[in-house]
This record gives sequence, structure tokens and C-alpha cells, in this order.
Amino acid sequence: MRIPKFLALAAVSTLFLSGCGLVYFSPKVNPVADSGAKVRVIPITSESVMIANRSTYEPKTLPAAFFSSAGLGSSRGSGITAPSPVVDSSDKPGFMATRLPPPAPRQPYEIGVGDIVLLATPSTGSTVEQLTGLLAASNSRQGYTVQDDGSIAIPKVGRVAIAGMTIEEAESELFRRLVDNQIDPTFSLEIAEFKSRNVSIGGAVDQPGVVPITLQPLYLDAALAAAGGVNSQDLDYASVRIYRDGELYQIPLRELYSNRGLQQIQLVDGDSVFVDTTYELNRAQAYFEERIDLARLQQSDRQLALTELRSEVDLRRNELNERRENFKELIQLDAIDRDYVYLTGEVKNQARYPMPYNQKATLADALYSDGGVPTRTGNVKQIYVLRGSPDPREFGAITAYQLDGTNATNFIYTTRFELRPNDIIFVAEQPVTKWSRVITQITPSLINSTTANVVN
Repeated sequence: MRIPKFLALAAVSTLFLSGCGLVYFSPKVNPVADSGAKVRVIPITSESVMIANRSTYEPKTLPAAFFSSAGLGSSRGSGITAPSPVVDSSDKPGFMATRLPPPAPRQPYEIGVGDIVLLATPSTGSTVEQLTGLLAASNSRQGYTVQDDGSIAIPKVGRVAIAGMTIEEAESELFRRLVDNQIDPTFSLEIAEFKSRNVSIGGAVDQPGVVPITLQPLYLDAALAAAGGVNSQDLDYASVRIYRDGELYQIPLRELYSNRGLQQIQLVDGDSVFVDTTYELNRAQAYFEERIDLARLQQSDRQLALTELRSEVDLRRNELNERRENFKELIQLDAIDRDYVYLTGEVKNQARYPMPYNQKATLADALYSDGGVPTRTGNVKQIYVLRGSPDPREFGAITAYQLDGTNATNFIYTTRFELRPNDIIFVAEQPVTKWSRVITQITPSLINSTTANVVN
């Protein structure tokens, strides 16, 4: 009966001692300034999270080698020399400078020497009798040719000067002369043939000749079309030359066809247009052979340049990889200055948590980086983030942000609470864990003492 009594006494003594804190000491957050520190406990809420995150902090950045690529290199090619050209490029019209004539003024057509005008009158009563000559001429479709003196001769009216006049002006002059001669002035005036103003077209066209300028402006494309079109398949070495008032203008044919605005160049009286194709076929064949050889050399040059480029890119890539590996080795050797957060208390492993580069870490990142909080021993009601004051005048001031994990919804704050360098994450122990550890520590000594008493 001695042993049970002794064990009972030992158990009571153990409970008494542990209650007095003489057997086992466990860490806890004590807001009482018994150690000289000013501790302020703040529950982690949405408001306190925003306040805690206001402190300025810029994460450390990775070296530039982690953000650089091997790039595209700077190969300058192999420098293969092209063969000497068999054709002087200055002889090729395709490379001629484009020289355009000045814009022609827009003005109505003026009747000129050589034009044939046609008078038409109503075929009624006295008008026929009075204008017999006019009707005869009209019916014959001969009209009236503007003579060298700029006039036309009308029977019973005489010579009427109309050269240099527009149709409206000529009609007014004829109206006046008919009235003066007491002839019914009912008539119409037309230009039957345009011969006073024209443009000559020559060279490589199907129908070289003269194209008249009519009531409508004559444009370059219409003039070439009237001459049957350009008769040249070699667009690269043909050009259209325009001679006007002692000046020579030129347009490469390919450029003319590709530019609608050039086709609408207005021609004026006296212009001479010549389609020039002086490039001979045997010279063209030599030039084409030259271009083929040059293309082959350029292809060879391209392949050699690509090989050089790949070599340069590989060298850069190896250099970047070497820099990255060196940095990783320095990290492993702890030879790089970086930021840490420390985990202590009832966590799976008490350790320091390295804060990531180029981004901020949260309380959840650190807590769950190595297993989280063991709920069997850790007190989820007392999870703290201890943060010292950055103000050197408050060296002992500590803010303890407390998370109450008994409400699981509060864990959402751990994903939003930003950590700062040298923060301490502390998890208190469960009350039963403390008693269990007290018993675990004193039980071996009690058993040894009891065994010794029994033996004795």
C-alpha cells in the first residue's frame, strides 16, 4: 500500500509545481511590460490588416540575369562580296528620278484655228428660207472651218471671228451678228472636230500619232490609251517622257502604273509624249543572270550569318545560365543579403522563412510553407505576428497582431496580411499541451524515485 500512496502524493506534487510554473515554462505573448518592452496586442481584422500593410516595403529583386534573354545577337553577316554588275544601274530607267511637269491650269476649251464648228437651226418656215446657206452647210455635215485669221465665213452674214472664244462666247457673237443682219437667231453651235489643240504620242505605243484635246481635259492615261496603249512588256526599264515648253519630264512606267495620281497628269496643247524603252534584250539577259548569281550569294551569306548568330546566342545563353547558377549557389551558401521572417512556437518546424524576390509574402505563405500549425499542440486562438517599431526612438515597442483561428473564416486574413522583414510568427501552445509536457518531464524522475524506494 505504500506505492499507491506515494504515487498519489507525487501526482499532487507535480500538479502543484507545474501550476506554480516551477517545472515547465512555455512562451506566450505578455502585454505587461515586465521585460521592459512595450507590447500592444491588436486583433487581426480587415481594418488592422490594411493598417499593417501600409508600412513601406520593397521586396528584393533578382539579378538582371534572370530577366535577360539570349536575344537575337548582333551578327553582321559573312561579308560576301557581290559580283561586279554587268549593267550600270544608272542606265536603267527603273531607277530614273521622276520629274513631273507643272500642273496645267483648268480652263474651258477655246475654239482655235482648224476646228470645225457646226451650226444647227430649226427646219421651220421662214427660218429655212432665211438661213438657206446655213441649213445647206448643216445638212452636208461640213460645218465651218476656223480659218487662219480665226474666223468662219457664214453666207449673208460674213466672216465672224470666233478663235480664242469659248463656245458660250462664240454663240453670243453669232447671235449678235445674226440679229444685225435681221436673221432669226435661233441656232445651236457645236464643235464637230477638234483640230486646233493636240498632243503627239510616239515611241513604244501601238498607234503613234496625234491625240486631240477636246472639251474634256486630256490626261496622260487617256492619251496613251488613244494611241493603242504602251507596247512594252518590260515595265522595269521603260519610261514615259513628256516634252513641254523646252523642258523634258520623265516618269518610270512601273511607277506610272502603280500611282493613279501620275496617270491623271493633264496634258496641254503642244505636249509631246514618248514611251522610251532603250534596254536591249541581250543586256537584260546578262542582268537577269547577274541577279540570279547575286541571289545565290545572298542565300549563302544568310546561312553563314545564321550560323554565326546561333553561336553568339548560345554563348550569351551559357553566360546567363552561369550567372543564374552562381546566384543560386550564393543563396545556398547564405552569402546573399536577403530578408527573412522567423517562425517559432507551436509550428511544425521552428525556422526562418526566406521572403521571396520580386513580390511580397503573406502570413499564409509563411504559415503553410512547411506544414502549417499543428492543431494537436498549437493554440489556433493565439497566432501572433510580432513586429517591432521601425522608429529607433521606440526600440522596445512591439505590435502583436493576433489571429483567432477558432473562427475558420479569420484565416482569410492570412492571405492578405503582408509580412515585413524580421517579423516573428508565434503560435502559442494548447493548455493541455503544457500539462502533457509537464507530466512527460517529471514522470521519469518519479518512477525512478518510486523504484528506488521499493527496492529499499
